Amino acid sequence: MKIEGQVRIPAGCAIAAVISKEGNKMSGERVADAMKPMHDRSNGLGGGFAGYGIYPAYKDFYALHMFFDERSTRKNCEIFLKERFEIIKSEIIPTRKIPAITDEPIIWRYFVAPLQSVLANLQLDEKEFVARTVMKINTEMKGAYVFSSGKNMGTFKAVGFPEDVALFYKLEEYAGYSWTAHGRYPTNTPGWWGGAHPFALLDYSIVHNGEISSYDANRRFIEMFGYKCTLQTDTEVITYIMDYLVRIQGLTLNEAASVIAAPFWSTIEDKTDIEDKEKHIYLRTLFPSLLITGPFSIVLGFNGGLMALNDRLKLRSMVVGEKDDKVFIASEEAAIRMMEPDATGIWAPAGGEPVIVKVKDGAY
Repeated sequence: MKIEGQVRIPAGCAIAAVISKEGNKMSGERVADAMKPMHDRSNGLGGGFAGYGIYPAYKDFYALHMFFDERSTRKNCEIFLKERFEIIKSEIIPTRKIPAITDEPIIWRYFVAPLQSVLANLQLDEKEFVARTVMKINTEMKGAYVFSSGKNMGTFKAVGFPEDVALFYKLEEYAGYSWTAHGRYPTNTPGWWGGAHPFALLDYSIVHNGEISSYDANRRFIEMFGYKCTLQTDTEVITYIMDYLVRIQGLTLNEAASVIAAPFWSTIEDKTDIEDKEKHIYLRTLFPSLLITGPFSIVLGFNGGLMALNDRLKLRSMVVGEKDDKVFIASEEAAIRMMEPDATGIWAPAGGEPVIVKVKDGAY
């Protein structure tokens, strides 16, 4: 039996990511390997992955990945979906039985297109309609959870160590131009299937190492705009904040990063570029409740790119490396070396300074 002081908790949680700037496809096995040397950062209560570009045959449709507690829940949810979407394809997500993953729910995916008649009646664009549908299912349909809802991307998560989760979901059979990964070490929230990372809404997905001390303030603000935090993990709110800032408010990724990891007022005051100084004052004044405090390192995945970001004090580790057209991000250099032994220019981003990598136009 392990007692306090004999268990290694190296700042908890592990994150990793890889992206090809040329849009070249990589197996999910590559990022899964990155999690192996960071095994001790997890405790088996959550692991997960997000892959981008993995559904080229259905790239024009929203891929809804869902957990159901029982067959009747799935049937009822499907009736609800058919009232709002054309279901192009419906199938169980392929998995393999392994001893390390147990008590799995029914895991299903739907490729869907919003019904134009419903959109016209509600006077909503597609993305807002899908986002509202996700919130409605997750808050009102007991035993049903949408854990992925973007186009040509998908998240795969479970209760288990990340390397086991990759085996469970057969990630070696998927190929994408970008992948993110997470190994969870929950400290004050439960370990359950819906609470594993990544957290996703539309094509945005977040993996996070850290703890959000500003969670209540962040949650109260974002829930004024129709978002609902139901998955019992503080990280969920980061996904909704990014969706709100970028999709709804139209901020750039750099501007969104300047909201959630805002420079200190003293740092802003010392800026000599007047236009830059005024922009930071404006963002801090307009969105004070979306400043995320506490230690964090995150990777945001989105269609066509990744963004890595540390809290402004850099209280969680994160390193970046490159090789040819690929950029690698991880909590530890050892994880990058597992993906690419010859990665060069390993460096640690500064606190509050986003690292944004985009795939060339049209490559994905």
